[in-house]
Amino acid sequence: MDVKSAGRTIDLFEAFARAQAPLTLSELARALNAPASSCFNLVRALEARGYLYAVRSKRLYPTRRLFAVASAIAAAEPWLIRLEPILTRLRDATRETVILGKRDGDHIVYLDVLEGPQTIRYSARAGDLKPLHSSSIGKAALATLDDAELAPLLAGLPMPRVTPATIVDPEALAADLARGRRRGYFVTRGENVADVAAIATAIKVDEEIYGVAVAGPMQRMIDALERHVATLAVARAELAAAAREDLDRPVIRERHGR
Repeated sequence: MDVKSAGRTIDLFEAFARAQAPLTLSELARALNAPASSCFNLVRALEARGYLYAVRSKRLYPTRRLFAVASAIAAAEPWLIRLEPILTRLRDATRETVILGKRDGDHIVYLDVLEGPQTIRYSARAGDLKPLHSSSIGKAALATLDDAELAPLLAGLPMPRVTPATIVDPEALAADLARGRRRGYFVTRGENVADVAAIATAIKVDEEIYGVAVAGPMQRMIDALERHVATLAVARAELAAAAREDLDRPVIRERHGR
């Protein structure tokens, strides 16, 4: 990367810090005083590395991977400030890793990760990208689509075999999603990371779908599955209520431990 490209990358994040809102490609180009083509290439590179994700149609916002500017950027995420205390309580109640994610094309981007306190735990980072078909949040996101949308999507969805347990057949995945809809939560058993199980559910925030997952070592998760499902259901109701609150009302942010 040359000096100009490095400078534009820093300028891009500083533009988000100033705006504290999602920006379109043309708005970024104006903020960087750069040609739209150059800005497009920079944006695509940062998306591929998990530093940006799509918030609304044709708008972008940074993930939390870049903590140097995240403190300024986070001030523009009032809904996440409201959700984080609930996610923290979910992490503390289950003692497993809790993840907030959102669909971005054929992947899920992790927006916030609260790692469990136990020595052996599932570890991840904000900004990580996970396939839709092999992640519990991915399944939760797919299941929000109606059959008319889901069938053609699954037919064309890349389904690499991430682990030996990954579901790579569209019909088998559709059946798995149907079971998840009926029971109200979605499960992966070593499909995304060997020896890791996860449960997830979807929530709607500002008319967009997000997913919340609890993930941990396979046997520990299976042994406590019913308890974790019940705890996740309570958290989902709290998250849905928090998402409906007036986002203009001041919020005191609670910092979660790691």
